[in-house]
Amino acid sequence: MVIQENMSLQRKLEILSDAAKYDVACTSSGVDRKGSQGSMGNSVACGICHSFSADGRCISLLKILFTNECIFDCKYCINRSSNDIVRASFTPQEVCELTMEFYKRNYIEGLFLSSGILVSPNYTMELILETIRLLREVHRFNGYIHCKAIPGADPVLIETLGWYTDRMSVNLELPTAESLKELAPHKNRKNILKPIRQIQLRREHNKEFIGITDNTVSSPKMITGREDNDIKEIVTTKTSLVPYQKPVGINRRYVPAGQSTQIIIGATKETDYQIMSVSQALYDNFDLKRVFYSAFMNINQDNRLPATTQGPPLLREHRLYQADWLLRFYGFHTNELLDEKNPNFNVLLDPKCDWALRHLDLFPVEVNKADYYTLLRVPGIGTNSARRIIMARKSAVLDFKDLKRLGIVLKRAVYFITCNGRTMYPIKIDENFITRQLLSIKDRLPFGIDKDITYQQLSLFDDVNFQINPSQAMKIANI
Repeated sequence: MVIQENMSLQRKLEILSDAAKYDVACTSSGVDRKGSQGSMGNSVACGICHSFSADGRCISLLKILFTNECIFDCKYCINRSSNDIVRASFTPQEVCELTMEFYKRNYIEGLFLSSGILVSPNYTMELILETIRLLREVHRFNGYIHCKAIPGADPVLIETLGWYTDRMSVNLELPTAESLKELAPHKNRKNILKPIRQIQLRREHNKEFIGITDNTVSSPKMITGREDNDIKEIVTTKTSLVPYQKPVGINRRYVPAGQSTQIIIGATKETDYQIMSVSQALYDNFDLKRVFYSAFMNINQDNRLPATTQGPPLLREHRLYQADWLLRFYGFHTNELLDEKNPNFNVLLDPKCDWALRHLDLFPVEVNKADYYTLLRVPGIGTNSARRIIMARKSAVLDFKDLKRLGIVLKRAVYFITCNGRTMYPIKIDENFITRQLLSIKDRLPFGIDKDITYQQLSLFDDVNFQINPSQAMKIANI
């Protein structure tokens, strides 16, 4: 460990902002709060850190660790206690100074604050709580704050912090208890799940208290995979709320933007089916807003970690994000996408295309008659385009020209739909035929498949550039 005394604030910022880059569970969405007299800032439907929101705005958060010192020795973490790296810690006043000065200069719209474990979970949580309290009460900062809850900390501290923040997250780290025991033996899976459950219960209670109707989770739903016991035990155990600790003067809901978590993939041997089963259980039983998937990077070069000679599994991460999108917005369930006999996603096709090819008996779908949820299952038709179809066909009978104008991706959808009982051109409804059309030439393979293409970060939501053959493309272009 390298310790430097009298470190400047700028140097601390360099170290602790760089250390925070490995935490991908950083969103700023789900809350809409206007500015108020006597305070500074607001929070209006923000998006992902350093990216674009749904309305096209570029959003930035100050993303830092409070400290990169840590008492734990997780094998996959750059900040583990056995690593010889430069260590730094902010004070609560320094975080407040950075946040306010950056906000005044219009550099940021909010704060994302995570941390290593300094001294103990309680000690670290107290420092984080003091930081956020100073921002809200002393500096009157009304902007967006996303904060990490520390597993093992006193529930009263976590409870109090939730009244000051917009979103909270507790990282699950690894998909199963077995893998956590193998690579992070100092951590306990149940200790990680308990604050997630605590935050969920307080959010539900707060909604009921102020009269917001919502579909709250009252009993465990169907859980699959090897993580049944841990999740079921936490969900089914009768848990009482900690003492009501809403600070005086706080006029907002408890964690209004919900909570998220992060799972590292590729560090252990879990299949995609096991990972997605855990995600499904978290969505169904803990009311999470997002599960983030972080491709494992062997930054420590530890012989207890898997070799990554071909780079991080970014394509696998991409497929998991696409499948996660299907769970949250398209009405799919993990058991429809994968099972014990087919435990991993096809890297050559996005999960919805792969599912459609394995269920060709359900296709083609007539776009002028199918309901909204049936349309959502057609490759090339998303949530927005499905709504456009439902609205447009109230006043017209749609054909392929109309579908193109409505934003349907015909190069995929054309194999799975009919308009007025007709396909766009003669198509053989056969799994091998359609697959060959989608993957007919080399440059249509996803990024990272070819050995000459280096790994790169992919879009979370857009499908890769599959195309049909040139003669078919000409027909589409001429409609």
